[in-house]
Amino acid sequence: MSDFPSRETARELDRDDPLSEFADRFDVPDGQYMDGNSLGPISEDAERTLDRVVDEWRELGIRGWTDADEPWFTYAERLGSMTAPLVGAEEDEVVVANSTTVNIHTLVGTFLDVIDSPTVVVDDLDFPTDHYAIRAQLRQRGHDPDEHLVAVESRDSRTIDEDDVVAAMAAHDPGIVFLPSVLYRSGQLLDIERLTEEAHERGILAGFDLAHSVGAIDHDLSGVGVDFAVWCNYKYLSAGPGAIAGLYVNREHFGTTPALAGWWGHDKATQFDMELTFTPADDAGAWQIGTVPMLSAAPLEGSLRMFEEAGIETVREKSVSLTDYLVELVDTLSESDYDCEVGTPRDPDRRGGHVAVEHPEAYRVSLALKERDIVVDYRPPNVVRICPAPLYNSHEDVWDVVDELRRILSDGAYGQFDRQDGGVT
Repeated sequence: MSDFPSRETARELDRDDPLSEFADRFDVPDGQYMDGNSLGPISEDAERTLDRVVDEWRELGIRGWTDADEPWFTYAERLGSMTAPLVGAEEDEVVVANSTTVNIHTLVGTFLDVIDSPTVVVDDLDFPTDHYAIRAQLRQRGHDPDEHLVAVESRDSRTIDEDDVVAAMAAHDPGIVFLPSVLYRSGQLLDIERLTEEAHERGILAGFDLAHSVGAIDHDLSGVGVDFAVWCNYKYLSAGPGAIAGLYVNREHFGTTPALAGWWGHDKATQFDMELTFTPADDAGAWQIGTVPMLSAAPLEGSLRMFEEAGIETVREKSVSLTDYLVELVDTLSESDYDCEVGTPRDPDRRGGHVAVEHPEAYRVSLALKERDIVVDYRPPNVVRICPAPLYNSHEDVWDVVDELRRILSDGAYGQFDRQDGGVT
């Protein structure tokens, strides 16, 4: 049986934390909040920009579109330019718009309309909405999704081997490969640069879903030539439940007609001429559809200002340190025969911002943690996802969570809960 490490190690790791002051700017629910990869908590910065827009609505009314502190008419483009450094893109390649699923629909649909092969390579560990949207876009073009959606199979039910993705590119001659940057269950970080290079060598477009990496990992989308990407802003970026999403389109594709055209994607200079012929904006803004939802976008401004202040490289450095420590502590439980193990890659270059802790009773373990005010989530069949977010969690927080997990497993405290019968997890 391994001895559980002392709390002092965690405190030592926290002593030189350059991001420690940010925690006081968040209103985190009581206990330990380790679910920022599902929904980040509110910050005073996000609340301040939301309050400002509410006040502008009250005081300016319709004049807010032109006279607000950040004019609403160009707000989506402004937030896109603020997001661009987080994903390694040029300012005009990013815009906030729509929802993540809508962005998959419009971007995949856009490129299906202009490529020769209607086949799309994905993986069988994807978040389901990605497949739903792609299958719908294939059907709308008269293509059988069962034939033209190729899902690369996992070898271990945890991770995707990039060699298998490359093999699928060679075998199926797809027009698009669309993959997550980080797998939502295991937390594996895929090699975006390699996959993009392999795709381009074969004339394939490379797209990525960054939902589980934006705000936790520094990207270089333009630098490696990614063609398009989508993400949500309510996880690590803490922009609020159902916040407006984001998208990236490489400049090479500017001028391509969006599959889901809408008036907010029209060229801004002539948008209010009300012509019935759609003239797309000459940047990523063309993939907007409807009017920017100001109250769902405003909190993102405050959050992005925090990330500008913190620096995404520093955020990533702390994220790696937190998850390294989390892996180390869970390993001590594995060595003590608690029947749990880490299902996330140990190499930090292959790991996103959360850690998958596997246990045969993961669902009931997650409920036992929540009863003790430790907020995590469960993903079938056997994963408790634990996410220490760099701006408001510390190494000592991680220690507290794993120590409580140790007590639950040692006492069998999860046994008081019923097994899963469906519902939100």
